[in-house]
Amino acid sequence: MNEATPANAAAGNPPAAGTSAAGLAGALTVNGIRRQVRQEEAELTLLEYLREVLGLTGTKNGCAVGACGSCTVVVNGQGRRSCKTRVSEVLGKDVVTIEGLEGRDGSLHPIQQSFIDAGAIQCGFCTPGMVMSAYALLLRDPSPDRTAIRTALSGNLCRCTGYQQIVDAVELAAARMRG
Repeated sequence: MNEATPANAAAGNPPAAGTSAAGLAGALTVNGIRRQVRQEEAELTLLEYLREVLGLTGTKNGCAVGACGSCTVVVNGQGRRSCKTRVSEVLGKDVVTIEGLEGRDGSLHPIQQSFIDAGAIQCGFCTPGMVMSAYALLLRDPSPDRTAIRTALSGNLCRCTGYQQIVDAVELAAARMRG
């Protein structure tokens, strides 16, 4: 039976027979899956919605004030701090999280693999935000120079790797994605 529960609403399932769609705020697409959003979910931060409602825990809560970049996701092709974004602001839009980069066969995205190959990950806490910022950059500029890479990543903080390996990883990913 399809009950009108938060999990069913988040999964994009329609309300059960005898229930009303009046409690829905709208819909958004997360990692290619259309999700119905209930009114009370619309005022959550996108970070809370992704982690607590959808169970997508790859997006990290580093500071909760938009300063560190750990919570970066891509909304309609642009990097966005999910801790500072309300779900109501992204209704009708496409959201991609780190989980959405995984290939259909479970393979890593070239950006993810490049971070591994370039030694750009250590503790891994900032990595999802870095990867998503790099993804947004490479969507708009498939051949960025090192200055453009540094600029695109300037809002993401890392305390472990140093930034050289991260810039190297994005440069490597760009080359791989161009073929």
